[in-house]
Amino acid sequence: MSLKEIINEDLKAAMKSGDKLKLETIRSIRALIIEFEKSGAAKELKPDDEIKMLTTAAKKRKDSIEQFRNAGREELAQKEERELEILSAYLPKQLDEAEINAEVSRIAQELGASSKADFPKLMPEVMKQLKGKADGKLVRTLVESFLSGN
Repeated sequence: MSLKEIINEDLKAAMKSGDKLKLETIRSIRALIIEFEKSGAAKELKPDDEIKMLTTAAKKRKDSIEQFRNAGREELAQKEERELEILSAYLPKQLDEAEINAEVSRIAQELGASSKADFPKLMPEVMKQLKGKADGKLVRTLVESFLSGN
């Protein structure tokens, strides 16, 4: 089942259950899908596009949480966290630090990357292989740590 079909089913379920926050969040995802379809690109929504779309939406929520916390708006930060949880259900399982480190090590071995000078070679390949499965900031930190020998 495609993301669009899943979202439409979940939208109906959220309407029936009366969960306003879930309904609002799912509607925002649906709006992203509709916007993509009407963009004039004449492209079909592919799984990579879905992951990119959802990852961007999740990143916006994370940034908002940080901004609200810095401004002392805890209630808004909590709302964004709940929306992020709902969004995360549609994303692939996120890898933890140990799993990311293992992937970084494996990819570095394949590429022969071992020093900080190899960062431009290693980072894009790691991001390509972990697309949608790991936070970019965390991956960058772990790649830098790996290449510096820590």
